[in-house]
Amino acid sequence: MNDLLMLAMMLDEPKYGYQLKREAAWITGQGELHNNLVYPMLRSFLEKGWVSKKEVAGQRGQTRQQYALSALGRKTLLDRLSRFSEDDASSEGAFHLRVGLFLALEPEVRNEILDRRDNYLLRRDQKLKALLANIEVGKFGGEIIRHMRKKIELELAWVRHLRRLAKSESNERKIKR
Repeated sequence: MNDLLMLAMMLDEPKYGYQLKREAAWITGQGELHNNLVYPMLRSFLEKGWVSKKEVAGQRGQTRQQYALSALGRKTLLDRLSRFSEDDASSEGAFHLRVGLFLALEPEVRNEILDRRDNYLLRRDQKLKALLANIEVGKFGGEIIRHMRKKIELELAWVRHLRRLAKSESNERKIKR
């Protein structure tokens, strides 16, 4: 998923390697992404034609490498974001990444993503409900399961809210055309 995030960060504008590294760390909540993760990924993107690189003079006279998403990179990113499997639906990070990029995705793709996450959450809730009903989990085990079900309930409400937002955004696009 780091590769999708790195490509997505270049959707609007070119970025320096260090800038990508720092911003990706902020987004993921990690202290810092290691150079051995970021720069090999950027080299791979260059080899595949997903990004271009140019040297730009830095403020202190140094040369900096600036990376920009190519048309092929944009197409690849959007294609990969549009594929949202059952495994992706169970991943909070994969879901959040796509929601964060909803404006770049087609309305049908957004709906499919929301449907898959919704279905995953409903299945997860049923499993937790059955667990609580059929197994003695103890006082604190029960508290954990109730807490997890409450989180699912809140996320299902959020998914409904995202549907309304996505629908209103689609309607605004239609009006502007």
